[in-house]
Amino acid sequence: MMTAYVYVLDTLADWELGYVTSELNSARFFKKDAGIVSVKTVSYSREPIVSMGGLRILPDCTIDDLVASEENLLLLPGANTWNEARHEAIIKKAGEFLESGATVCAICGATAALANRGLLDTRAHTSNGPGYLEMVAPGYTGQSLYRNGPSVADGNLITAGATGALSWAKRIIERADVFQSSTLEAWYEYFRTGEPKHFFDLMRSLPTAAVN
Repeated sequence: MMTAYVYVLDTLADWELGYVTSELNSARFFKKDAGIVSVKTVSYSREPIVSMGGLRILPDCTIDDLVASEENLLLLPGANTWNEARHEAIIKKAGEFLESGATVCAICGATAALANRGLLDTRAHTSNGPGYLEMVAPGYTGQSLYRNGPSVADGNLITAGATGALSWAKRIIERADVFQSSTLEAWYEYFRTGEPKHFFDLMRSLPTAAVN
């Protein structure tokens, strides 16, 4: 069974996770042969954290409980507290995930945390615009591999800027291989444009579609 570990930390940017966690957890648009995805929140301790939106989250597990295997995902959201020393353990674990073939997904401030530890130096990536990583991550030397766009996938690394949550989610869902390709495209276009046509395309793409 695939596990999607979601790292939670104080000031977590709530909106960056919504698209992907809701779909992986609900399985509402999964294809017939897709397995269950276990979505677990993880942190440096089991103490509750408070998101940027004021939501109180009690972590399901700690970093020591993470299993770095090819079928698993590690989601790292943006936050204003990534420069705190207590988050170094999850960045080390992210390196282990990348080496094992597991997928690491970082957005906004989390990309800076990866960049500062050299984890973006050999992989194509994006963040909050050209110059951002140089400004906030002194250890970053991956400028030649920076790609200016909402999200970028390079093997088992998926990165995005603060406004790239939907594109980031699409790439993660594609990597997890739980949607039919037509479902994923219709889902993405509906949330990107809001046009009803894409909603009906989405419904028609499902194995038990009720829309004619």
